[in-house]
Amino acid sequence: MAVNASPLQDRLYDKYGVDLNGFIEGRQGWRLRDDPYEKDSSISEMRMQLDVSKDADWGVIKLKGDLVGDQVEEKAYAELRELNFAFSPLDFMDLKIGRQTLTWGTGDLLFINDLFPKDWQSFFIGRDDEYLKAPSDAIKGSLFFDLFDIDLIYSPVFNASRYVDGTRLSYWNSMLGRRAGQDFIFTDHERNSYFKDSEFAARVSKNITGIELGLYGYSGFWKTPEGLDSKEAKLWYPRLSAYGASARGALWGGIGNLEIGYYDSRDDRDGDDALVRNSEIRTLAGFERELASDFTGGFQYYQEWMQKYDSYKSTLPAGTAPKDEVRHVFTLRLTKLLMNQNLRLSLFTYYSPSDQDGYIRPKIHYKVTDQWAMEVGANIFAGKDDYTFFGQFQDNTNAHAGVRWSF
Repeated sequence: MAVNASPLQDRLYDKYGVDLNGFIEGRQGWRLRDDPYEKDSSISEMRMQLDVSKDADWGVIKLKGDLVGDQVEEKAYAELRELNFAFSPLDFMDLKIGRQTLTWGTGDLLFINDLFPKDWQSFFIGRDDEYLKAPSDAIKGSLFFDLFDIDLIYSPVFNASRYVDGTRLSYWNSMLGRRAGQDFIFTDHERNSYFKDSEFAARVSKNITGIELGLYGYSGFWKTPEGLDSKEAKLWYPRLSAYGASARGALWGGIGNLEIGYYDSRDDRDGDDALVRNSEIRTLAGFERELASDFTGGFQYYQEWMQKYDSYKSTLPAGTAPKDEVRHVFTLRLTKLLMNQNLRLSLFTYYSPSDQDGYIRPKIHYKVTDQWAMEVGANIFAGKDDYTFFGQFQDNTNAHAGVRWSF
């Protein structure tokens, strides 16, 4: 039940065993730089979320959805974020069937073996961090044994990430050789054939003397469209298999983590198709600990190592700037709690010495009461070149503010 539940919430729970929670929120964001390809407002919306669940004798039914009035896109819409049924058919098995939010791996806002859909557009315009994780339509089974646990996830149809396509954020357009936005909104060839365009993910995990170990496998497609159909000027989703491992445990008074993954780009294994992303080896090392009372810090080093690099360079069109064979990224997170932990100051930064670009996310969150909260933050992009990952978003730098009433 929610804190300070209303009479309606009490009646629903007492009579029907239904938990009802949610919030109403307003957010406004402003661009801090002129962008000729996008509107001045980065975000301007009212949102209501309802989160309903019922714990029945046989399992749990959950429904979570949002109603949104979006002034930037000048439309109102509903978004179903969760609708699933969770139950335990056997003592050693849990099943969850339906729309759900999936996650695993050890990274902090860096993802290797977490090949579940993300919403990068929401992340960069200033929505709550919850909206970085996009929902999946899937069946998840968890098996619990003495030696190890197994998670198996099957999606009958591909769940793509929501990528930057020009509708809300400008980006580097390789076909035009310049930045673009609403003047060139990329579309893609959807992977929407049930059972043909399906995905499968698996994890085997084990805790050994406080160290969490994991092995991962994935078969499906790149989550963002890493292929280009130059004839139709459309993006497409090449086939992808991924294999990885992770470890997480206590280290030097804090928590350390390691993660590695091999991305097998099955439509470009030779690396000689300039319009399809090459296979990669991705690695991550991180450490976080309390630096002082109510003050924590975290550091990560992340690497993408492109395979078949010589083949990639040999197929590039003349005049195209090649990517680095190895892309390096460092992140830093600092969090300070004040005023009986009702005020949270946070800073998250990305910096890539290979791309010579970066991204800064400062945020202040103040919990006024159990129901009311306010937040201000920013998304600050910088880079030497317009074609690097963070550098392409420089003109999307924005500040945002929000007020939320929870019930």
